[in-house]
Amino acid sequence: MMLAFLMAANPLEHVIQHPLVQKPADLGPLTPDGKITVLSDQIVVMILAGLLLTLVVPVLVRRRRSADAVGQLVPTGFANFFEAICQYLRKEVAEPNLGEHTDRFIKYIWTAFFFVLVNNLLGLLPLAAVTPLFGLHIGGTATGNIWVTGALALMTLVMMVVNGLRLGGTHYLAHYCPGPLWLAPLLVPVEIIGTFAKTAALAIRLFANMLAGHVLLAVLLSFIFLGAASSGTAVGLGIAVPVVVGSVAVNLLELFVAFLQAYIFTFLTTLFIGQSVVFHHGDEHHAEGAAAHH
Repeated sequence: MMLAFLMAANPLEHVIQHPLVQKPADLGPLTPDGKITVLSDQIVVMILAGLLLTLVVPVLVRRRRSADAVGQLVPTGFANFFEAICQYLRKEVAEPNLGEHTDRFIKYIWTAFFFVLVNNLLGLLPLAAVTPLFGLHIGGTATGNIWVTGALALMTLVMMVVNGLRLGGTHYLAHYCPGPLWLAPLLVPVEIIGTFAKTAALAIRLFANMLAGHVLLAVLLSFIFLGAASSGTAVGLGIAVPVVVGSVAVNLLELFVAFLQAYIFTFLTTLFIGQSVVFHHGDEHHAEGAAAHH
C-alpha cells in the first residue's frame, strides 16, 4: 500500500506550479492544454513578495535609533541590514559598471535584488505543507519557474535596449559592429545573438540553481519512504536519521544560495545595462595614457 502511494504521489509536488485559477486559451505551443493559468501558488508567492517589499520594508527602513537630530540619521534593527545591502550594491556593483548613470538605475537594481531575494527566501518556507490544511496549495519557489525568471530577464533586456538607444543612440548601435564595416554581415548577427544569449543566461542560471536544491531535497526525503515501503518501518527510520541531517545541511546551503543567486542576478543585470549605456571608457583611458606619454 505504501509503495502504491509513493508511486501515485509526485515527489516533486512542492516544486511544480499548482494552478488555482485557469481560463480557456489557445496560444499555440504556449498553451498545450488549451488553458492559461491566471493564478497559481507561485503567483500568490510573488504577490506576497511584492506586498512585503511595498508595505513592510518601508516601515522597517524608517526605524532610527532616537528622535534627536543625530539619532534620526542612525538606522537600527532591520534598517541596518537594508542600508548595508543597498550601500554595497551601490558602491561595489552599480558605480563600477554604470558610472555617471548610477543614480538613474540604482532603484531598479535595488528592486531587482530584493524581489529575487524575497522570492528565494519565501520558497524555503514550508507554506505548501501547511496551506493544504485550509483547502489551498500556496507556496513554492517562484524563481524556480523558468517563466518567472524569463520575465525578469526580459525586463533586463528591455532596460538594456531601450536605455542603450535612449542614452547612447548611434554609439549603442555601433557596438553591434565592433570591427570594420565589411564584417558587419557577420558581426551584427553574432552581437544580436549575444544580446539574447545574455538574457537567456540570466533566466536559466537563476531558474536552475533555485530548482536544483528543491529537487535534491525531494530525492533525499523520498529515500525514507522508499526504504520503509521496501524493507519495513525500522529500515525507514534508520534511513531517516542521515537523510534528515543531510536535508538540514541542504536547507542551510539553500539559504546561502538564495542570497548568492539574488546577488549574481543583480550583478549581471547591472553589468549588462552598463555595457549598453556606458561608452568610450577604454578610449578615454587610452587618450589619457597617450597624453601622459607625450
